[in-house]
Amino acid sequence: MTEMLPIENYVPHRGAMLLIDRLLAAGAEGATAELQVPRGGLFLQDEGMPAWVGLEYMAQTVAAWAGWRALQAGQPVKLGFLLGTRKFEATALFFAPGTRLQVQAQCELIAENGLGMFACSIRADDQLCATARISVYEPEDGSAYVQALQTTEN
Repeated sequence: MTEMLPIENYVPHRGAMLLIDRLLAAGAEGATAELQVPRGGLFLQDEGMPAWVGLEYMAQTVAAWAGWRALQAGQPVKLGFLLGTRKFEATALFFAPGTRLQVQAQCELIAENGLGMFACSIRADDQLCATARISVYEPEDGSAYVQALQTTEN
C-alpha cells in the first residue's frame, strides 16, 4: 500500500467545507477515509453532528477516491457533484463530537459520461453507524459546467 498524501491533494474542498481528515486507503474499487466529528463549526447542533451530514462525508470520500485515481493516472483532480442518495439509514440521529469515523465508498458503477453509483458506510469503533447508496457526477470540466449553470440562471 502506498502512503497517502494530505487530503487536500485529493479533493477540491477547502476551509469549512472540507469535512474529512484523511484518506486511509484507496484501490481500484473504492476507498476508506477518516474524520473526527468536530466540536464546533458548520452543521453542528447542540445534540451533535446530524447524521444526514454523513451523506457529505460519503460524497467527500468518493471525491477523495476520484482524486486518488486521477493522480495515479497523472491527471488533475476534477470537481464532482453529489446528485442524490438512496436507502440512507443511520443508527442514530447525531454523531457525537470527538467521535472518530471511518467512511467507506465502494464503486458500483462508473459510466463514460461521468455518472457514478457508490455503496457507502460509516463506522465508529467497528460499529456500523450509517449506510447509503449515492449517485455522483464528474463532468469533464467541472468549472465550465458550473459556469454554464450560472449563465443559464441569469
